[in-house]
Amino acid sequence: MGILKFGFGLVILLLLSFQQSLQGYDTITWSAEKRLSWKDFKGKIPPNNRAAATTASGITYRFSTSGTKDNIEVDFKIDTYFYPTKSWYQPELCDEVILSHEQLHFDISELYARKLRKRLGEATFTHGNVKAKVRSIYRKINIELNDFQNKYDDETNFSRDREQQLIWNEEIAKALLK
Repeated sequence: MGILKFGFGLVILLLLSFQQSLQGYDTITWSAEKRLSWKDFKGKIPPNNRAAATTASGITYRFSTSGTKDNIEVDFKIDTYFYPTKSWYQPELCDEVILSHEQLHFDISELYARKLRKRLGEATFTHGNVKAKVRSIYRKINIELNDFQNKYDDETNFSRDREQQLIWNEEIAKALLK
């Protein structure tokens, strides 16, 4: 029994380190309680870049299947991450409004992670199509997410339109409460 527990513990440890290697070690998982601060932005500013800041965030998924050929059950784990070493800011150009703008990019990623959970939960899977169907749904969500992020930047003029920024802040906050 002791060897079995050790073996199981070793497998869990290996899975966790594999997961961290996929995420590049330095990630922040989305949480309603954790808000980004400028200290979280650790990436290098690209040369000659005129943007004030960039947020790198995204959705990851893992799944497992169980059951029989005729009755497949799929279990999903979906996370939203912020990538500090790929996110950067120019301190002389940034203020709290820009930080809230960047936070909303991360929050929008979380909204689309929830959409992914919902769509995967509603999907019907058959033997042999799980991986392709999950990948297809994930790709569609990522396209929608990218389009929505671009719409957000366009409508707020990258946070320069303070009135629109406040409207977006309220709308995304409401959506996250659902």
